[in-house]
Amino acid sequence: MLSVGLTGGIGAGKSEVSRLLVECGAVLIDADRIAREVVAPGTPGLAAIADAFGRDVLTEDGSLDRPALGSIVFADPEKLAVLNAIVHPLVGARSRELEAAAPEDAVVVHDVPLLTENGLAPLYDLVVVVDVPPETQLDRLLRLRGMTEEDARARMAAQATREQRRKIADIVIDNDVPLADLERRVKDVWAELARRARAPRQSPTPSEEQSGEPSQE
Repeated sequence: MLSVGLTGGIGAGKSEVSRLLVECGAVLIDADRIAREVVAPGTPGLAAIADAFGRDVLTEDGSLDRPALGSIVFADPEKLAVLNAIVHPLVGARSRELEAAAPEDAVVVHDVPLLTENGLAPLYDLVVVVDVPPETQLDRLLRLRGMTEEDARARMAAQATREQRRKIADIVIDNDVPLADLERRVKDVWAELARRARAPRQSPTPSEEQSGEPSQE
């Protein structure tokens, strides 16, 4: 099995890349989707949020009122840290369950929007970053998502920089290209991921286990 962290800035087209990887045969674990599942009505996650932030963050039907919660936590770093301390362990546990259920030779792609920001790169065998220039991000947010320029720039500024994402990347996928070119690039990346997933894992030699470093022989 190969565990892959997939990330990219807002508007970079990460969802399109994940869709193409799934078409190739990847097992997708979507952190955003799981984050919604673990705070669904009746879950321990939602109960913990209500205990921490009060019943005002729930709608009349008992589900999470995301705008109400967002207005509380995004204006207060300490409260955001409380929310993350509730949700992140639940997302991590569910992600590990799904990965453990995947076939032995699977390429498991973890779609994690804030992988760079939360320092999660060491959790994966390798990291794939979907990359576009900031001006392309801005154009897509304005043209395709209907954001105001002020909102788009604020969302971009709240994330890691392009340089920070590229620094942790093992593979970079340029998505400032026509769809046909992106599809070819993803197929090339898939071939490499599938090859690595099939490759036997080598056990460290005794000297490597003692030193923690690979042998130079």
